[in-house]
Amino acid sequence: MLAVPAASSSINPRLLEILACPKDKGNLIYFEAEEMLYNPRLQMRYQVRQGIPVMLIDEATTVNQVEHERIMAKAAQLNLKPTF
Repeated sequence: MLAVPAASSSINPRLLEILACPKDKGNLIYFEAEEMLYNPRLQMRYQVRQGIPVMLIDEATTVNQVEHERIMAKAAQLNLKPTF
């Protein structure tokens, strides 16, 4: 029986270098553990499915202020840098 490698949920680093928010064309913050890309300016999150970012504005989620503060605190704690 052949072993099938597990699907990676992380985004290719080269892709991260060029990803931008489709709505405001600005940079994003990638949270690998939460499988999301986050735009702090618009407080919008984009889901990442099996390592593929879903960059459709209609599928993005707008977060409330409490969630925004949690996400930004986590970004600061993990020292996450924006894309490009």
